Amino acid sequence: MSRFDDDGWAPYVPVAKRRRQAAKKVAKMKKAGKSIHPIEIVGRKIATTFWGEAWGKNLESYSDFSNRLPRGRTYVRNGSVIDLKIETGRVSALVSGTDIYNVDIKIKSLPKKRWTGVKKECAGQISSLIELLQGSISKGVMEIVTRKGSGLFPSPREISLDCSCPDWATMCKHVAATLYGVGVRLDDEPELLFSLRGVDAAELVEAAVAQPPSARSSRRGRTLKSEDLSSVFGIDIDLDTDDGNPKGAPPPPKRSKKTASPKRTPKKTTSKAKTKKNTSRKTTGRVTAKTTRVKKDTM
Repeated sequence: MSRFDDDGWAPYVPVAKRRRQAAKKVAKMKKAGKSIHPIEIVGRKIATTFWGEAWGKNLESYSDFSNRLPRGRTYVRNGSVIDLKIETGRVSALVSGTDIYNVDIKIKSLPKKRWTGVKKECAGQISSLIELLQGSISKGVMEIVTRKGSGLFPSPREISLDCSCPDWATMCKHVAATLYGVGVRLDDEPELLFSLRGVDAAELVEAAVAQPPSARSSRRGRTLKSEDLSSVFGIDIDLDTDDGNPKGAPPPPKRSKKTASPKRTPKKTTSKAKTKKNTSRKTTGRVTAKTTRVKKDTM
């Protein structure tokens, strides 16, 4: 008996039956010593983190995929993706349908020039690898890594799709379910996106360290001028050039040695000395007055 009808389509298989078939396949693979990594969704949302959601939004933004992707949502939600593996340049999966189908998706590595551009734009804006993978990054960095055509996510021309099912469409529901499954996997292991594109996530953090001091300081804050520092600390600060003069200022006039010599503090006159001086003045005055009177008497 043929597994396909007269039009070449496989008959509909209820979800319960597909799950039983999938369970048998998984048990057989485990018995053979193979590791299985199924896609399991909890709740209504397919992806819940920055990286998982960004993956799905990127795919849906392309008209080549937007019309066919919805066919895979039901499949990925009901657990039809019984195994999914991500490695450099490739995603492989087993998807349960009328039968168990093999899905093979090839994705080109991120071009070196494009990766260099991403690192350059993100330099100094990512504090740690943990921050990056958790999606705790600034809006500016988010825009850079998700930018269409120049970010980390692939475009349709960078993706090659293949499925062992009889569907003539390149984007069948099994392939679509696998692509959504990648987003779910990135929720738990965001570093796999970088592995898939053939780049190292740590390089985005290292790019900040490699920044020249001038570039790093310009991002951290403005540089205070000497007069600003003077007002803050209450002292005079001169930023001299090689010739000893402030940059851009005319040379100061020459100073004489007398002016340059330290000021001498005048000695204080004690109250005793002042009294002696005043007494001397009074005595002199009395002597002068007495002499004048004697002269008058004599005359």
